[in-house]
Amino acid sequence: MQELGTSAAARARAIYDYGHTAIFASTADPRLHMLLYVPPTAAEGRKMDLLVAVHGTGRTSAIDFRDGFAEFGLYHDCAILCPIFPMNVLGDGARSGYKYMEEGDIRYDKVVLSMVAEMAEKYGQDWSTFAMFGFSGGGHFTHRFALLHPEKLWAASIGAPGSVTLLDPGRDWWVGIRDVAERFDRPFDAEALAKVPVHMVVGDADLETWEITHKPGGRYYMEGANDAGETRPARLRALADSFRKAGVDVTLEIVPGISHDRIKVLGNVKAFLAQALADRRSA
Repeated sequence: MQELGTSAAARARAIYDYGHTAIFASTADPRLHMLLYVPPTAAEGRKMDLLVAVHGTGRTSAIDFRDGFAEFGLYHDCAILCPIFPMNVLGDGARSGYKYMEEGDIRYDKVVLSMVAEMAEKYGQDWSTFAMFGFSGGGHFTHRFALLHPEKLWAASIGAPGSVTLLDPGRDWWVGIRDVAERFDRPFDAEALAKVPVHMVVGDADLETWEITHKPGGRYYMEGANDAGETRPARLRALADSFRKAGVDVTLEIVPGISHDRIKVLGNVKAFLAQALADRRSA
């Protein structure tokens, strides 16, 4: 019976913990979840890098990204971790709290760090640094995470965020970074950010503004909320310029003929990450 029990446990682990995994609740905050792709060779002790891929407002892109990066992960020895931050997590119907890093008692940046640490222990990996990609709402999250925790990233790919935080010391969060140290207990570290290779990508036809124009009375409206530009391409160009002025090496891609379509930019993201991985490993 002991042998049967061991065999069943091993089979369950192979099915639910490797390859395309089940959805796990975060131990640090069980309101928030994650799913992964973990190459099966990790079960044999093979060391992996990690990509954290962050969903947009609809949340279903967590599965799109897990599945869309699975082949990349398999052939590049890279696990994929996709957080899931549910809508209405505080019971107030809110959709966008995670994009701005804090919502009620939740600090989403800290939750992601705890998820990474939890999964690193589970799989016996060193994920003290990792890459991050996000599109739309995930692009919000990725560039703001990079501002707060650049030392944790070996690469960042920022896809089509609706609103951007410029490195402006004259304006408060979220439009600028003047009060970052007081708000997040972390001073902005331009020197650390300059060490992170950064990719920014958006379609040149991603021009709808109904969801990204901040209006007085809106939950995230503040002075300067729309100053980075009217459209996503304009705002991403402003973010790229802001990063470059701070000494960051930014690869900006404005993809012809693409609207707000996460799947159609994944090839661009994979090419960037493949090069970043090659550079990291050769170093």
